[in-house]
Amino acid sequence: MNKQEFLTYSGLQVQTLDLWLEQRWLIPEETSVGIQFSDIDVARARLIHDLKSDLGANDEGIDVILHLMDQLHGLRHALAQLQKDIQERPL
Repeated sequence: MNKQEFLTYSGLQVQTLDLWLEQRWLIPEETSVGIQFSDIDVARARLIHDLKSDLGANDEGIDVILHLMDQLHGLRHALAQLQKDIQERPL
C-alpha cells in the first residue's frame, strides 16, 4: 500500500509517520514506484500508538521494546528454520 493508504489504515498523521520513519520504527519497502507499506507495518504502527498512548512508553522505551520484539521475531524464525532442517534431515 502507498503512503496515503497506510495513513488511512493506520490512523496516523503525516507528521507522526514522518517522525516514525526518521526514527526507523517503521521501515517500509522501497520500490521503483516509491515506498510501499505492508499489513505488518500497519500492525506495528498500531502497536507503537498503543504503547505510547495506553502504556505511556516514551521514545526511548519504544526503541527498546521494538528492538526486543525484532530480536524475538528473528529468534522465532531461526528456531522454526532449525526445526524444519531437523525434520528434513535423513535418518
